[in-house]
Amino acid sequence: MVDYLFKRFNLKFVINFAAESHVDRSILGSEIFYRTNVIGTTVLLEAARRYQAEKFVQISTDEVYGSLGPTGLFTEQTPLSPNSPYSSSKASADITALSFHHTFGLPVVVTRCSNNYGPLQFPEKLIPLMIINSIKGKKLPVYGDGLNVRDWIYVIDHNKAVELVFEKGNIGEVYNIGASREMKNIEIIKLILKKLGKSEELIEYVKDRPGHDRRYAIDSSKIKNELGWKPSFNFENAIGDTIDWYLQNRNWWERIISGEYQKYYYAQYSERFNQN
Repeated sequence: MVDYLFKRFNLKFVINFAAESHVDRSILGSEIFYRTNVIGTTVLLEAARRYQAEKFVQISTDEVYGSLGPTGLFTEQTPLSPNSPYSSSKASADITALSFHHTFGLPVVVTRCSNNYGPLQFPEKLIPLMIINSIKGKKLPVYGDGLNVRDWIYVIDHNKAVELVFEKGNIGEVYNIGASREMKNIEIIKLILKKLGKSEELIEYVKDRPGHDRRYAIDSSKIKNELGWKPSFNFENAIGDTIDWYLQNRNWWERIISGEYQKYYYAQYSERFNQN
């Protein structure tokens, strides 16, 4: 199928966003993550090589760097140290893509972004999960002590950065993308509850997930200095817009959470709620 598409449409450019991307699911079952993220990426790389693609942008994640202490930032020189099946599969894909550049001269660029949020994000992710549970008056499952820190970026800022890397990024390079907006999980959850006028009594601390990285934070100075990118969305405004989108598009997420998602939610959280 991939060969057919490259031939049929004379494809010369690839931006590979495709991935299994949810850490929790990778803990429940890892094989699909390696099939999609490693084998799937390799299939695309081989086709791009055969059909002489002019640029291949591999979309990755800051999670490939592992966990930070209370200080410091991930740079492009930070050694890879993935701690979950998800992040290890993405690190493998990054290395494979860069090896195709080194070995075959395929024009590859890799981007590594911090946590995204915004409209249309699948309900299993932290922010939409907490918004939807709050709207429905359900308990909000908070892993561990809720003090895990992530660097948050609005999805449009991420996509604008990817577009810039596609147009101007230097071949064989890695670019970190982040909005320098570190927040503890519990801070975001309380902010969502406040904006929706819900009680913090909905918060329920549950058993932490295995190997939960404590902190991520991105140094984006390379993409800012070399390509002139900077984030344009303010977190407080963008999270408000995101909450409004989920309020206004209930039909979209109700369809999702009424199906197969229910099995995942039960498998992921039922035991944790019971153990706390």
